[in-house]
Amino acid sequence: MFLARILKHDRGGQLFLLTLLAVLIVVPILNGLPADHALHLSTYTVTLLGKYLTYALLAIAVDLVWGYLGILTLGHAAFFAIGGYAMGMYLMRQIGERGVYGNPLLPDFMVFLNWQELPWFWHGFDQFWFAALMVFLAPGLLAFVFGWLAFRSRVTGVYLSIITQALTYALMLAFFRNEMGFGGNNGLTDFKDIFGYSLQADSTRIGLFIASGLALGLGYLACRALVKSRLGRVAVAIRDTEDRARFIGYKVEHVKLAIFTFSAMLAGLAGALYVPQVGIINPGEFSPLNSIEVVIWVAMGGRATLYGAVLGAIGVNYAKTWFTAAFPEIWLFALGGLFVLVTLLLPRGIVGLWRRKQESAS
Repeated sequence: MFLARILKHDRGGQLFLLTLLAVLIVVPILNGLPADHALHLSTYTVTLLGKYLTYALLAIAVDLVWGYLGILTLGHAAFFAIGGYAMGMYLMRQIGERGVYGNPLLPDFMVFLNWQELPWFWHGFDQFWFAALMVFLAPGLLAFVFGWLAFRSRVTGVYLSIITQALTYALMLAFFRNEMGFGGNNGLTDFKDIFGYSLQADSTRIGLFIASGLALGLGYLACRALVKSRLGRVAVAIRDTEDRARFIGYKVEHVKLAIFTFSAMLAGLAGALYVPQVGIINPGEFSPLNSIEVVIWVAMGGRATLYGAVLGAIGVNYAKTWFTAAFPEIWLFALGGLFVLVTLLLPRGIVGLWRRKQESAS
């Protein structure tokens, strides 16, 4: 009943969820076929698809605040990276024995830097429940503090976009420093296992792929429920006419803060699922360029559609994988060209073109 209500009149969303379900069933089956079978899907490809799914979840988080709230965020890579670091800290604590006489084992980069004891903010990450809590709490708290300061000051438009970009750039510079205790330039890597299972095992890779797909589906449903709710309708009113929404009595700052914080937590979850599949998290993930790329994904897929963001994220990243292998020197030019073409010819993205064709056909 709940699904029927939130997916009512959302044909694109229904098609997306059915496709996602089919992919989550078919991919493990194809991976389980013999290696010499024509339809065999390699574990490398499964991992690549899993990474695409985490990017799609990040794109949904950005589309929620940009498409339905009107905030062009250029800093969501920060929340993605913080969620990734939380998961990376948990995975680092799974390496080796738990320590001697109750003293926790130091990660290898701390040993190299002659650290004598585990920093206070690393304690608790040997437990998955604590790490999972931090995946949501750390980016959510950062977004709450940042949003509270920005929205109560009524910073909007391009100024807010620049501030979000400055936030992620400042965090990138901070995490590059060795004394921060997050691995410095090299970040966190060389993960061994998760829940006692080797991260290199095919079954673990399949499990992470399925977990990423389920998170994407649940994230979509959560965002769809939000935009269909009264809060979502108020958000759209704020996007279109913020001054009028404030004049008739809505707490504009509270609505922005709630949705922005939720979006950051969703981005943190995407980062947490990304890290064990790629095997590393470093300060480069904070790069402002990454946040700009996410905006391009959403614009190309179709803003304010959610499933369009998924389409854009997977499509652009597949193109990136192909271009960087075949023509690595022209990838950035191709990405810029695609964005310009979409801006000029498809202002509503690929989904907007599809909807326009449907309307003309009917």
